[in-house]
Amino acid sequence: MNRPLVGTLATAVLGAAALAGTVGTAHAAPQHGAQHVKQQSLTQQLPQRHKAKAADFAGTVALSNCSGSVVRMPTSQPNDPALVMSNGHCLESGMPGPGEVIVDQPSSRSFTLLNKSAGRAGTIRATKVAYATMTDTDVTLYQTSSTYAQIEQKYGIKPLELATDHPVKGAAISVVSGYWKKIYSCNVDGFVPTLKEGDWTWKDSVRYTPQCKTIGGTSGSPVIDTATGKVAAINNTGNEDGEKCTVNNPCEVDENGNVTVHQGINYAEETYGIPKCFGAGNKLDLSAAGCALPKPAAIRR
Repeated sequence: MNRPLVGTLATAVLGAAALAGTVGTAHAAPQHGAQHVKQQSLTQQLPQRHKAKAADFAGTVALSNCSGSVVRMPTSQPNDPALVMSNGHCLESGMPGPGEVIVDQPSSRSFTLLNKSAGRAGTIRATKVAYATMTDTDVTLYQTSSTYAQIEQKYGIKPLELATDHPVKGAAISVVSGYWKKIYSCNVDGFVPTLKEGDWTWKDSVRYTPQCKTIGGTSGSPVIDTATGKVAAINNTGNEDGEKCTVNNPCEVDENGNVTVHQGINYAEETYGIPKCFGAGNKLDLSAAGCALPKPAAIRR
């Protein structure tokens, strides 16, 4: 995966140790190529849907080994318990196995909430893992002990909203890493019917143009569509060594089963379908009409 720190699935634990030396100066971490990459000329060729919105860090969070964000559904209300989104492979209890879906697992994980300039706004804490999986997608959604209204009142931070439309090829995007306090800017290069990495398989993944050189610790970063300011996807993996379908080296599989490898290219998992799986009060409802998230065969507690 792309990554709890070092890079991907198998490195979730090793990543923390590998970066121990660089993370010691948290604000110096973006020395790893910290310059924000300018959006490419491709955006100039696209019809302007809306005036571009510059992404910032407000609403993003830093986890112990990954990035994430406070997110709301279009129907979420101010007094609903706030949700934090990160990758499935960032789960503190270990990465879900292929086919495994976790719901309603108690959690007390804490998140460092950032303000727009990447300064520390405060700390919020989970009460449970509402949903987590690495099957078809790579996502964890935590329910927290704070409501959106409480977070805004105490810290002045509003949540990021999940888009409900499929991402668009060529769209300008920003990958906002709360862990590294860095923003990567590029475009949606295309979509991958099947993305395979080790034992895991994801569907309809987003491929970035080469300018988004995400690194370990960017796992779980929200991918912001700069035309709307909404979350279009969640950053999760990249091919590091040019290997085929191995851990840290995902491969693309098209509709005809042809396998291709793009070394140095990074990917994200779409999030537009997630709002259909949450009802009133931000409650998970996997049986709701239109909800396509994988359902648990058994619940891990």
